[in-house]
Parts: sequence; C-alpha cells; structure tokens
Amino acid sequence: MIRSLTASLAVIGATLVAPLATAPAHADGAGVGTPWVVSVGDSYISGEAGRWAGSSNSSSARADALGSTAYYDNAAGTGEAINRCHRSKSAEIHIGGGVQSLNLACSGAKTGTATGSDFKPGLDFYSGSEGVGQARALQSFATSNNVRMVVVSIGGNDFNFAGIIQQCVTDFLASPSWWKDYCNDDSSVTSNFTSTNVATVKSRIATALTNVRTAMRNANYTDTQWTMLVQTYPSPVPTGSGFRYSQSGYTRQNTGGCGFWDNDATWANNTALPTINNTVTGAISQAGITNAQVLNLSSAFNGRRLCETGVGLYEEVGLANWLSTGAVDKTEWVNQIRTVTTSGSSPYYIQESLHPNYWGQLAVRNCVRQAYNGGTPDGGTCVRSGTGLLNGEPRMALQ
Repeated sequence: MIRSLTASLAVIGATLVAPLATAPAHADGAGVGTPWVVSVGDSYISGEAGRWAGSSNSSSARADALGSTAYYDNAAGTGEAINRCHRSKSAEIHIGGGVQSLNLACSGAKTGTATGSDFKPGLDFYSGSEGVGQARALQSFATSNNVRMVVVSIGGNDFNFAGIIQQCVTDFLASPSWWKDYCNDDSSVTSNFTSTNVATVKSRIATALTNVRTAMRNANYTDTQWTMLVQTYPSPVPTGSGFRYSQSGYTRQNTGGCGFWDNDATWANNTALPTINNTVTGAISQAGITNAQVLNLSSAFNGRRLCETGVGLYEEVGLANWLSTGAVDKTEWVNQIRTVTTSGSSPYYIQESLHPNYWGQLAVRNCVRQAYNGGTPDGGTCVRSGTGLLNGEPRMALQ
C-alpha cells in the first residue's frame, strides 16, 4: 500500500514538473526580446544620398564614403531588396548600442503605395506581386520582434517635392539675373500649397500614421508598448543671403549644384518648409496618435547646408577627401542637385539630389539615438552642438 501510494505520488510529481522542464521559451514580440527600432517612410529617412560625405566636382572619390555598395540591403548584401529604395548603410535608424534596427523606408515613397517601373511601397497594407506596403511589412516584422520605436518620415513626396525642386532649378537656369523667373509663383508650385491641397495631404499623412498604429495593434502591441517618432524635414539650403555663390551667372548651379534664386530659397525656408512640417505635425493630432513624439529636424543642418557660406566643396576648402581632419565641419551635409553629371557611367543618381548625405544622416542618427533615450523615447529639436566627430558622428544635441 505504501509502495503503491509512493509510486502514485511520484507519477503525479513527474506530471507536475515535466511541463516546467519542457515548456518552450516565449517567442520575441510585443515587450519580449531584444529591442528593435524600425524606420518607415521616404527618402529623407531611407538613406538616400548616404554614399556621399560632402561634394567635389573634381573627383567623386573624394566624397565617396560608402562606395558602390552603399545601398545594398538585401539579405546577401549583393543588391537592393527593392530597386531604388536606396536604404544606405549610414541611414539614421541604425543607432546601435545593443538596439537592433530595420529600415523599411523607400526613396520616392508617398503615403500610398505606387506600382510601376519602380515599386514604391507606401505606409499602407498593399500586397501584390511587386511586394508589400510598409505598414504590412512592419506588422509582419513586429509580430515576432520587440519593436520599441517606429521612426516616420512621410509627406514630402505628397507635396510633390521633386517636382518643386525641378521647377525651381529650371526657372533659375532658364531666366537671366536681370529678368528673374521665380518658381514660387508658378502654378505648378503654388498648387501644392493651396489650403485645399494642404488639407488633402494632411489627411493622407494622418491615414498613413493610422496605418502604422494599426500595424502595431495587429501585431498585438498596446499603444503604451511602443512609441511613434515622427520627424519633420530639415532645411536643405540657406535663405537667399546665406549662399556663398552669387546668383548672377550659372555658378550657383554649375559649381555648387544649388540653382535657386535668392527669392525662391528664402520662400522655401520661410513658407514651403514650415507649411510641410506643420502639415506633418498636424496630421498626428488629426489621426489621434497618443503615443507619438516629434523629432524636429528643421534647423539640424543650419551652417552645413548646400551652398551655404562657411562650408564648401573639397577643392574649395583645401581638403583631400572625406577622411581628412575637419571634413565634417568644412563640407556640406546635403547633396548637390545634379543634372548632366548623372549621365553615362557616373556614380551619381539624380534622386540623390538635395538629400542629407553621409554627414547629415549620421547627424540625425545621433539625435534619433538620443530620442530613443534608453528605451523611453522622447521628442525634441535636433541641433548641432559642436565641431568634429564623436564616435564617428557629428556632435548633435536634442533640445
């Protein structure tokens, strides 16, 4: 009887203990596992122009920080996962410090997915033979990974950013200094900034942000388990008085790659950029996103902008290349607007024009890391805080 009871207790004990010994570990997901940060959006976050650290008209090698594989992001490292998304190795999302990162952004992306010769996934749930929308990709990834922060840059292309730049440069090159044709009063430009279009774009951005939130909710996250960091756009060129090249003649474009009339550059800074950025931040409220923070980049590159006084091309500032001491302080953080120099076997792409380059992307990365704040994300204004490099990045502060 005693032996029978002892045997029975042993069986019961084994039954109780066995599940504890063989239970599988919890899979990574919402709140569990190594922390990740993910970027979604357009070229101002994907890493467009990240190959180049400053500019040179004498030799592309002087500014070639990442080489011909700069945008290779497929699993094998042999090419792009999506052609022309240009997700560079210097992209801001790769903050390191034990935090894993994934770049889902795509150069040329709008709020909604566009199919055609080049697939441009938007912040939606599109699914087709070309690929999936960024919201769908985020949902899939977040389901089995612990995503703590999603950084978003979207809206610029919905305002026809590339078309506006093209019109401004065309007007600069096609009109003489004594009869200037400004782009800021052209219908192809002003139509983007009517109250009706601004409201339309704001609604599109609000929908895109809602899609990001929906993706995370579908991946079993509560809104308190992650943060949406929405970034605004930086000023890429100075106001008219800040250019180092005269607006007379063609030097401003042919040498500097910054073909804007003073009047248009001032309008871009004082009217266009604030309108776009206010639309982006206004969309957060319209969408009712309660777990969002804002990373204000509007003045992050001031003093280092394209054609700005105080910086220059490598041949202008007397430096050999991007590895030279002081290069980060003496060269530009925004890529030149290129036209004919992208033809033939040129290593340049037109789509790299007027985007944060290697220096600019590392500067923003510094601020994104500060915004991550050790896993308790916060927003703020990203500004330069000193000269030189610290741990390979420009010195920046989040205020």
